[in-house]
Amino acid sequence: MLGGSIAMITNKQTVFSAFGFLVTMIGLAGMFALLNSQFLAIAQIMVSVGAVVVLSMLTILTVNSKEENLPREPHKYKWIMLSVLLVTPFTVLLYKTLLILPEHFRSIGTINSKVMGKLLFSEWVLPFEILSVLLLSAMVGAIVIARKKKRRPKNLKERRHS
Repeated sequence: MLGGSIAMITNKQTVFSAFGFLVTMIGLAGMFALLNSQFLAIAQIMVSVGAVVVLSMLTILTVNSKEENLPREPHKYKWIMLSVLLVTPFTVLLYKTLLILPEHFRSIGTINSKVMGKLLFSEWVLPFEILSVLLLSAMVGAIVIARKKKRRPKNLKERRHS
């Protein structure tokens, strides 16, 4: 997972970055499988690998960005390190929270895939659909922004000669 994440961040070629993201998502599904959570592992593969990565690859290949069109980023690694320093306290807080959660879930009882599916498609269907529309609109927006606009002739002489 770490190798895929590093490859995703450091590659200049967008397709290779997407492959790094793919490796990371498959690794996350493997982590779920190792934790005996087969439903989450399969859902991770179906949703993240099957939908998000494929849609990202479609967008990347549609946009077809070239090296000369990419922005120059001389301080890229400084920004990455600053981001890591800013995110680390929240990660530690999340880790400490996750250490407490198993005690809370022991009182709930058994949760199987049938219960998860029922909750996802009854109480959580609106956030699920909002997220899917948000992802779709982000991909369409990326394609629209990346398209080059044609230069319009300014006067009548330019129109006649073109």
